[in-house]
Amino acid sequence: MLPDPSCPACGPTHHRLTAKNPYTFGTGPTFLLGTHLPAWLTRPEVAEAGAPLFISHRRLMDTKTFKRAVVPWALDSGGFSEIAEYGRWRQHPIEYLRAVRRYSDEIGMLRWAAPMDWMCEPGMRAKTGRSVAEHQYLTCQNYCTLRALWADTPDVLIIPVLQGWTRDDYLRHVDMFMTTFSVDLDQLPLVGIGSVCRRQHTSEIHDLISLLSPYLRLHAFGVKTLGLALYGPHLVSADSMAWSAAGRRTPGPCGSPLHGNGRNEANCLPYALNWWNGISGALAHAHAAGQRDGAQLPLIDPAGEVFEQGARHQYERSIRRTAQIRRRDSLPTTR
Repeated sequence: MLPDPSCPACGPTHHRLTAKNPYTFGTGPTFLLGTHLPAWLTRPEVAEAGAPLFISHRRLMDTKTFKRAVVPWALDSGGFSEIAEYGRWRQHPIEYLRAVRRYSDEIGMLRWAAPMDWMCEPGMRAKTGRSVAEHQYLTCQNYCTLRALWADTPDVLIIPVLQGWTRDDYLRHVDMFMTTFSVDLDQLPLVGIGSVCRRQHTSEIHDLISLLSPYLRLHAFGVKTLGLALYGPHLVSADSMAWSAAGRRTPGPCGSPLHGNGRNEANCLPYALNWWNGISGALAHAHAAGQRDGAQLPLIDPAGEVFEQGARHQYERSIRRTAQIRRRDSLPTTR
């Protein structure tokens, strides 16, 4: 049972949410490196680092031919950009699933894909002219449609995503999934939680994730370093492209000669892997130490440096490791 059974927003969900997936600290979360460069799926440096990638459908949908991936990855449906630009989904669910099938067959190593969900930020609702409840209903409806169409091809998981704006919105969406649409979220290997990227530092989001994490295996979309510092230990997985925004303000500390003349790190693979290693090391350290209630990860500055002795050591080791990989494989220091 959830810790807040008196909350009227939760409705009859309480008796159905059980701790079937108890949170454990021994394994730690999976942190996916978000990138707008699909070619990184084939890069040996990424495979050597062991960094799973997170790539948008919008970056792949117009590609004619693919190379085989050398690292596992997950697919973002591109919902944020789709709703922000058009106020609706232009693709039919069958078209999206055909693309997912193609990526799985031709690229390989695709582990899961996000649904065609509807974000609930005020700006998104202004674009669509719909309410939070309508966005939530459309998100549930799409997940169930995708799941029904995808039933014969279970090799790639389509995950449900919780959407909302307030804490009670999210709890109502849990209830909508489980009661109205009969989706047993607590039985699923992964449940996404969206619309948090602009408020991820708030106590409300931290409290929500802390509340749900003992019962649902959560993936948080677009989490920046501050959000990970607050509630990273409560997640099963997360993704982030925060390294790219930081890289635009960074004049090239990784040492690549291509970063001269004022060029920045926004597309730099060594920079991104160093950042990912630092974050992953901090998350692993938090889990190994059993940090959870009231605990925080070491904060990370916008350039990606971890200000904590153990995580700093991990960050410095990752820099040396990337250099060793390049020397071993005679790889150029290119973007």
